[in-house]
Amino acid sequence: MKKRNRLIALLLAGVTAVSMFAGCGDGKKDENNSAGDNKKTGKVYYLNFKPEQADQWKELAAEYTKETGVKVTVETAASGTYESTLKSEMAKDEAPTMFQVNGPVGLASWKDYCYDLSDSAIYKNVNSDDYVLKEGDKVVGIAYVIETYGIIYNKKILDQYFQLPDAEIHSIDELNNFAALKKVADGIQQHKDELGVQGAFTSAGMDASSDWRYKTHLANLPVYYEYKDEGITSTDAIQGTYLNNYKQIFDLYIQDSTTDPSMLSSKTGEDAASEFALGEAAFYQNGTWAYNDIKGNAVADEDLGMLPIYIGVDGEEDQGLCTGSENYWCVNSKASEEDIQATLDFMEWCITSDEGRKVISEEMGFITPFKTFEEYLPDNPLVKASEEYRKAGKTPVSWNFTTMPSEEWKNGVGSALLEYAQGTGSWDGVVRAFVDGWKTEYAAVHGEAGETS
Repeated sequence: MKKRNRLIALLLAGVTAVSMFAGCGDGKKDENNSAGDNKKTGKVYYLNFKPEQADQWKELAAEYTKETGVKVTVETAASGTYESTLKSEMAKDEAPTMFQVNGPVGLASWKDYCYDLSDSAIYKNVNSDDYVLKEGDKVVGIAYVIETYGIIYNKKILDQYFQLPDAEIHSIDELNNFAALKKVADGIQQHKDELGVQGAFTSAGMDASSDWRYKTHLANLPVYYEYKDEGITSTDAIQGTYLNNYKQIFDLYIQDSTTDPSMLSSKTGEDAASEFALGEAAFYQNGTWAYNDIKGNAVADEDLGMLPIYIGVDGEEDQGLCTGSENYWCVNSKASEEDIQATLDFMEWCITSDEGRKVISEEMGFITPFKTFEEYLPDNPLVKASEEYRKAGKTPVSWNFTTMPSEEWKNGVGSALLEYAQGTGSWDGVVRAFVDGWKTEYAAVHGEAGETS
């Protein structure tokens, strides 16, 4: 009897054990199934526009993959080649799922590839529709950075100039128009040995890494003032009303410079950044994003300031810095549903996570248009300079170069500027490239846009 009871007990124990193992097995299977159901299968491929932030984007991609397991690939187009690189990458099987356009003109070429972001978390976090691109009722692009550019200056060098016996301008407060800027630049160039610099302005390099500063950002000024006069925001035919003003500021850049104009074709953006960062020049046309290239060198943060780009227009004493965006995120509507969702999730993480916001604000130095960044502001003296102009009530110069007809138009202007600087072409060539080229390229792009709509 005892044997029988013992046998029954052993059998019951075995059944219980089998049930427990079966239960564990079922639970594990359910857990695996659940994980399989929730596993994020999509991937992200971001074609980045900004070479100066390439490392930070790779850092963010790696962190996101570590946290979520989602593969994020970041590739960065070389300076001045984004449009051609995007065309090439979009033709591949593994095309970018996340890319950017530079505004309405760029959108015209890519609107058929832009996913509607109306219901996305990133759109719900944008401060204003002023920072979005729309196609009808669709939200097809969202600006991810608001930037400012002007003439960055070295306060220490300017203070030394102001103390010279023959200085015609004696304080930064007097330096508020083109005539004053020319006096200061001419004076620094004349006393460059005494001041320990190689020139008033950094080299106006005209290779692809630098020429955008003149064929796009500087060219914005004559466009801005013409639009302002005409009460328009775009045009199919620019008149060139302020091209003489454009000429005189460009002349100042290439004459009061660290570099002979004949050498500009070989000078790069890196050369100009280095010249300024090492204290070899007092002035450097660039924007808030240039801080990363300057910091940690000879020029201390407290010696960094920024002036508006004065071109000799009446009332420019009240002009502020050039402020806006040409950087609009878009999601590739032709990607798979999984990749689209993965991309939307990554974008949301970038603007809501502590890691994303910290890298974007502190390491990239971006001011963003998102509500989530109120407590995440870059520690950038150039950003602070732009805030000072805003608080002083100066009128910012809008970014109208987003309406320039095409990259081909910019290249034409850039080539004409280089020929003029080198003495192998005349200013009339610049005017033709600017005015005639605008009309031709606008018609060409408009025709292309009409065919794809």
